Amino acid sequence: MKPTHGLVPYTGIMPIELTLDHTGPMTRSVADNALLLEVIAGDDGLDPRQYAPRTAEYTAALRHDAGGLRIGVVTEGFGHANSESEVDAQVRKGVDRFAKLGAKVTEMSVPMHAVGAAIWSPIALEGATELMMKGNGMGTNWRGLFVTSLLDAHSTWRHRANELSDTLKVSMLLGHYFTKHYRGHFYAKAQNLSRKLREAYDAALADHDLLVMPTLPLKATPLPPADASRELYVQRAFEMIANTAPFDATGHPAMSLPCGLADGLPVGLMLIGRHHDEATIYRAAHAFEQSGDWRSL
Repeated sequence: MKPTHGLVPYTGIMPIELTLDHTGPMTRSVADNALLLEVIAGDDGLDPRQYAPRTAEYTAALRHDAGGLRIGVVTEGFGHANSESEVDAQVRKGVDRFAKLGAKVTEMSVPMHAVGAAIWSPIALEGATELMMKGNGMGTNWRGLFVTSLLDAHSTWRHRANELSDTLKVSMLLGHYFTKHYRGHFYAKAQNLSRKLREAYDAALADHDLLVMPTLPLKATPLPPADASRELYVQRAFEMIANTAPFDATGHPAMSLPCGLADGLPVGLMLIGRHHDEATIYRAAHAFEQSGDWRSL
């Protein structure tokens, strides 16, 4: 579960980009996930990203089935340039299972989703360069808990820069270039556009309880070989984020459920909910999980 931005305190974790950073539970079952979120969610008084977070008894949602839930299948979440047809097909099988469980499933469109990753990119590249790298993972201008030992340890990257991954080097170069030559203009524009993107999803969620799409457009890819080109390394790092990155920018809660196998590899179905409505995601996810072995879907 990637909860609503700021629901779970980020205290003690090295920030990457304060407006994108989320932390949440990863578990083997939906019930364990809901229980763990009950434990870790809420204001800790040390994380300024938290804006009066609203918590709930998430395990109570597991008592309800999926009957009557309105689920919107986002057209733009399918058919990306690098989407694998078997992944899209498997996710639609998962959507069909929700319909059999009594949910009202409708195909719908959020056109702005198609540019969500492009909105995320300047925020991630410029923001991470300034905070994570130049700011040694802590930066300035916020009142959160500064873990000085982590800051000191991370600052040594300057003396071992060649050990950084090719993807991080490329990200830093891009972030520095755009900040130097464009004064943070594109970071600022992307942050402004992220609010419009949030409004687009909120409008869709006004008529639907949940949105659904593939978590990733493709199955797990092979690790690049030791002699792989820099282009392949960078491709592997960023080729899977088209559906996930937008919800980091908007802060909506989202959860990935395994919904079958393609060539022996798991396929993920992503449920997206309204801000601070993790309970509805858990309700749908638990009903799906209890309806049968996902491997046989």
